[in-house]
This record gives sequence, C-alpha cells and structure tokens, in this order.
Amino acid sequence: MENKWRVVVGLGSCGVASDGRGVYKALEEGIAQRKLSAEMEETGCLGMCYNEVLVDVIDPQGRRTLYKEVTPEKTDRLLDEHLLEGKPITEWIARAEGVVTDDDAFLKDQKRIVLRNCGLISPESIEEYQARDGYQALKRVLKEMTPAQVISEVLDSGLRGRGGAGFPTGLKWRLAAQSDTKPKYFICNADEGDPGAFMDRSVLEGDPHSVIEGMLIGAYAIGAGVGYIYVRAEYPLAVARLKIAIKQAKDQGILGQNILGSNFSFDLKIKEGAGAFVCGEETALIASIEGKRGMPRLRPPFPAVSGLWGKPTNINNVETLANIPWIILNGAGAFASLGTEKSKGSKVFALAGKIKRGGLVEVPMGLSLREIIFDIGGGIKEDREFKAVQLGGPSGGCIPAYLLDTPIDYEAITATGAIMGSGGMVVMDETTCMVDIARFFLNFTQAESCGKCTFCRLGTKRMLEILERICQGEGRIEDLKLLEELSESVKTTSLCGLGQTAPNPVLTTLRYFREEYEAHIIEKRCPARSCRPLLTFTVIEELCTGCGLCAKVCPVEAAKGKKKEPYSIDQTLCTKCGQCLAKCKFEAIRVE
Repeated sequence: MENKWRVVVGLGSCGVASDGRGVYKALEEGIAQRKLSAEMEETGCLGMCYNEVLVDVIDPQGRRTLYKEVTPEKTDRLLDEHLLEGKPITEWIARAEGVVTDDDAFLKDQKRIVLRNCGLISPESIEEYQARDGYQALKRVLKEMTPAQVISEVLDSGLRGRGGAGFPTGLKWRLAAQSDTKPKYFICNADEGDPGAFMDRSVLEGDPHSVIEGMLIGAYAIGAGVGYIYVRAEYPLAVARLKIAIKQAKDQGILGQNILGSNFSFDLKIKEGAGAFVCGEETALIASIEGKRGMPRLRPPFPAVSGLWGKPTNINNVETLANIPWIILNGAGAFASLGTEKSKGSKVFALAGKIKRGGLVEVPMGLSLREIIFDIGGGIKEDREFKAVQLGGPSGGCIPAYLLDTPIDYEAITATGAIMGSGGMVVMDETTCMVDIARFFLNFTQAESCGKCTFCRLGTKRMLEILERICQGEGRIEDLKLLEELSESVKTTSLCGLGQTAPNPVLTTLRYFREEYEAHIIEKRCPARSCRPLLTFTVIEELCTGCGLCAKVCPVEAAKGKKKEPYSIDQTLCTKCGQCLAKCKFEAIRVE
C-alpha cells in the first residue's frame, strides 16, 4: 500500500447505525470516478460514538487525519480537497497531528490496552492484527513459558475479572489448572446484557483476534483443549467477524492441532445465546451451552471443578481476555503499575445517557468519576446540572453528585452501594426522576428473572408494583419501609447474582434520593417533572397569544379559549400527554 492513500471508515455497530455503509459506498464510488490511487478499508469503533461516522484519511507518508460526522453528501468535498488538492478540511477534523480540537480531551487521559487496536485495524484482517504484534504473546507462551509461569504472570499483574465480580483472573486459572480431570473447557462469556453496556460488543467487532489470543493463552495455562465463545445472537456483526477470525486463525495453524508447531492443541466454537440476561451468570451460561434452559445452580461445585458437562471449566469475559496478550508482551509489572493498590490496570466504560461525548473510554483504574464524566465525557448535555451516574447496570446503583470524586476502584465503588459491573456508565441530569430510574431497572431484572427462586421471582414483582404505584402518585409512606424489607429479602435469599443484586438500584436511590420518593408520596409531586401522572399543565396568561395551537393538538379538548385571548386547560379533562407543551411556540405552558 506504499505511495497510496488509505481511506478507513468506522464500521462498528455505531458507525453502521449512522449510515457508515452509505459513506463507505460513496467514498468507494468517488475514488473510482476520480481514478485516485487510494485503498478503501473498514475498521471497528474508535470509541467516539458521538462523532459517527468517522473516516480516517491516511496520506502516502502515513499522516492520519480523522474526520467526524461524515455523511455521503460530504464525501465529494473530502475527496476533492484532501486527496486531490492535499488540503485537509480543518473544520471537520476530530483528530490530526498539529491540529487542536475539542475532541483531543476525549482521548487525552485514556490508557488503551483492551481497545489498543479498535478503530486502527481491519477486524477482518488477521494480517493487520499480526502487524501490531498480534499472536506474538501466544508464540512467546508456547516457546518460552510453562503453564504455571503463565498463571504466575497473570496473577502478578493483578488482573481481576472485568465481568462484574472482580475475581482475580490468575487465581481462577490456577484453580482450573489444579484439576486432574480431562477434558477441560475454556469459555469466553460474551453475553453482554446490561442496558447501556456495549464494551464487549465493540471489542468483538473491532478486534476479535485479541480475544481469541487471550483464550488460547488461557487454555494453554489450564490445559483445556476445547473452547466456546458464548455470544448473544443480537450481536450479528460481532458473530460474523468472530467467524471470520476463527477461520483465519485455523487457516494459519493458530487454532487446531499442534498450534504453531507445539504440542498444544485447541479448538474453538461459537455458541449463540438467545439473549437471556441470566445467561451471563456462569452456571446458567454452561446450562445453555449444554442445550438446557439457562438457569443457575447452587455452587459449589464451582465450574473450575465441575463445569461444562461436569468437567473443569474456566470462564472469562471479553474484556478480561483482551488484556491477556498485552500483559504477556509487556509484563505483569507494566499492567500492575497502573491503577490502585487493589484494582490494577485499566477499565473500559460505556459512557451513555445525558453526556456530551458518549462512547467507549478506557482509563487507568483510580481516575475519579468526575474526571471521566467531565474531563473525558465533556460534561452534561445542554449544560444541565449533573444529578447521578448509574454504574454497573441493573445490578448496580446510582451514585449522587456529592460522590463524584469517588475513584474507579472495585472497593471504592462497592462502598457507594453500586458495583463496578461490566462497565456501563449511564449519566443522569436534573430531568431524571430517580424513582422512575429505579422502576426502569427493576422492570428489567424482574422480566429477566429465570423464576427459579421465589423471592427473585415474586419479590421483585411486588417491588416493581410498589414503584409503579409511587410513580402514579398512589404510593403510601409505609411503602418505603416495605421496599427496604423486600430488598433485603431478595438479596439474601436469591441463588444467583441477578437476584442478589436486583434491589441495588432501589436501595441506592432510597439511600441518596429519599426526598424524591417522599415528594411523590406525600406531595404527589415529581421534582424532576418526569412522572406524567403527577404533572399539572397550566397556561401562563401573560405569555399566551391566543394562537390556539394547544387546542388543535389536545386529544381530549382540555385546552379551551378564543382566538387572540389567553387559553386555559381544564384539569378535569387533561390527560397530561404533553402535546400542548410540545407545540406551544411561546413557552406559555407551565409544568409543575
């Protein structure tokens, strides 16, 4: 590709959803029409989801210019000015050498280990992965290290499982390696189900070989001969790229018998899950692979002793495994030098919600929530007031504004009542009702309960009914005590992590935002003006011009009046649909 331009389009799910395919096609046709000496390539998500579609233009000297918010209509100008005339379009640039942009802050404090290749290589090219040291860690392991040495290296790195619980990865591998029973299995848990989480999907879409290499190293360490990647079928792009990567690895002798000329053999299969949240739990996931209903079972025995088909089995999630090749190549010390005393390395978060720069970020452990949300994420949309951040998905909790300086550390986050979880980080502003947020997450976990435990099945149902009642303005003050009692019962009597953590959003919102619950119950008022049954829509006479738009859109004729005179809203008829508020051009509708 020397002496050629390279035009790389971001085609992760976020890029595809923003018409990345259309941009790719327009660029491809434009290059052909102009007979330009340029190669077209595709890559995964760089993390700047808020800037999609991203196009990276690399000139023959290797200088990169990353363009943001590219549309098919912009491609002619991009090709004419940059590729033909050699003049980059400054106002469209997200990142380029010698150009200062607002987007520089997004990447400045990040430490990209898991995401080291995402957005930089073609996920469908094993050669591009190998050009960035891909499979070098595997070669080192097979030629220079015993399984025990590999486990010691991972133990010394301090890597903890990135799926939620934070169990030390090296210790997990050691337990599986100590079992003499054969065969052994190695599973990658890619059943990412948290609302707002998309870290694992992006890694699989952008750099699938790093996960396969991590699995190979782990399988060598514990003595496994067969592996499964359990990935939800709702991730079709990830599944497609995994299949391509597995075939490429097999074609090059990296998967299969006597890998790279060694005595180590390992075969890898994909199991597509049906999208049940509970299948993220290890024993439920194993049952699903075995063809059974995805339900958890009591532990012990742990999967390391009796897992898939009763054999020793190790399970790690996508992010955990993508760290492994980097640790082997750079050493345990390099990884352990990042982070805090008990939380080493970096962590990937999916920034979502009311945030200006939403997307994927990977930061060293120890950075504060404030630094992630404001310095990297750019703060709150429309410069509204920050209210809380939901961390850990439906199993996590809501952390309020006064705890913004909490460091990203497993123990520090747990102390707030939330959990690190897989890394979903949903930012909320002053318009978010915390009672409604608790209702939303409990609705999710209640629907996803497998039904095996009585308290998880029925306790969450009763809790959800109470929350719905409060949001409707029909709550009772004694409901708060009942919610707390039910929460404790569900936590202590549920079999698996889904039930044990389901009450967390309720408990943290009660702990930090109790006054909002009381306002709903006692004052029949929603402070965030979010719960419609508790809102009152009235006309501000001084601002009303009598245009009549409110009356035209009101479905129940509650808005009444005469042309050019102030209108009014009949509260006995009003259904609080908000149509009058949406249509009024003079801000003459008051909501309380």
